[in-house]
Amino acid sequence: MRSFPIKAMQADQPEKGRLKVHVTTEAGAVPVPDARVSVSYTGEQGQPLQEVSTDSSGNTPELELAAPPLEYSVEPSEQQPYSEYTLSVTAPGFEPVEVVGTEILPDVTALQEIRMLPQQGEAYERFVIPAHTLFGNYPPKIAEPEIQPTNETGEIVLSRVVVPEYVIVHDGVPTDSTAANYWVKYRDYIKNVASSEIYATWTDAAIRANVLAIMSFTLNRVYTEFYRNRGYDFTITSSTAFDHKWIPNRNIYDTISRVVDEMFGNYLSRPNVKQPILTQYCDGRRVTCPEWMSQWGSQALGEQGYSAIQILRSYYGESMYINTAEEISGVPYSWPGSNLTEGSRGQKVLQLQEQLNRIAKAYPAMPKISEDGIYGPATANSVRTFQSIFGLPETGIVDYPTWYKVSEIYVAVSRIAELNP
Repeated sequence: MRSFPIKAMQADQPEKGRLKVHVTTEAGAVPVPDARVSVSYTGEQGQPLQEVSTDSSGNTPELELAAPPLEYSVEPSEQQPYSEYTLSVTAPGFEPVEVVGTEILPDVTALQEIRMLPQQGEAYERFVIPAHTLFGNYPPKIAEPEIQPTNETGEIVLSRVVVPEYVIVHDGVPTDSTAANYWVKYRDYIKNVASSEIYATWTDAAIRANVLAIMSFTLNRVYTEFYRNRGYDFTITSSTAFDHKWIPNRNIYDTISRVVDEMFGNYLSRPNVKQPILTQYCDGRRVTCPEWMSQWGSQALGEQGYSAIQILRSYYGESMYINTAEEISGVPYSWPGSNLTEGSRGQKVLQLQEQLNRIAKAYPAMPKISEDGIYGPATANSVRTFQSIFGLPETGIVDYPTWYKVSEIYVAVSRIAELNP
């Protein structure tokens, strides 16, 4: 297990990163209160640095932890740009969980999801997070056409671009039949990949450009049924040679999470091409790719003031543009088209209130509200509480990210209720 030299970090690196842990049951819908979270340096034995407990929503307080200098992650460096911590989590009635290698970058908040199984014996779950792709050694992408051929008969499952609720990730190369398949929520998948492949300290424009490339590539795999048409039972792999790096149980970051929540319905298009473009890229340092986006190059352009679409066009050409999927799967109600605020009325407000009250049954910090279709102060307060629990800006306004986060949590807690009547 590689690790940043801790003594040096403590001695002469005053930078701080932040960590917030959210502990839920294995299905990811029900919070685990009073879980004990112990944080220590990876690779060092001894007393934990910090020990905290989760609140009624399964959240820990935000912790400050030592991190390497910011310059290590915003420009190419031989130094490891993140520090690594081991999290040990225990809760009455659940199997203990240990995550080794949670990555802390300076000036951003690492978000670590912990999902716990009901206690069945003495064993515990242990997850070891490998090196970030920009720091470790991973196979370079095997080149493919950016517009994928489809069957001559046109027999693909989708006739239009749809954002799936889940993707099935094969945790290995396509031909490895021993590798596990994971059902992963689409947004969680994109956040995980982006957190594994770029640094969350990069400019907002660079993060957006890379997230758009990741989403477009992924939706191309979904739209063309790429692997299923080759006899496999998954959507995409975790191999960097074939797809993106996805790492089970790794942490994500607040800066990346916010961008994905704002943009997850988007992808990249070219004129007169129906399918999302298979936007390939490389790090631009260890591996160069003149026809694709350079990840480090995108950060350099972001520092120069380029917007996300300007970054993308500088690599993929001026004909590239941002498109929006025709449908978001797995949500009970579609986005109203504009923000809901105090004074809003109607069916969409009623749908929101019904969902918030159902979520409040699992998250007791949320107040119950009247289901009257009127967006008053009580509804705004419930929204603010929801936003606080799930790491969204606490505005009390239901914007696009908040609407779809409410939908996601509502669907999750409703399914759990159906399984446990």
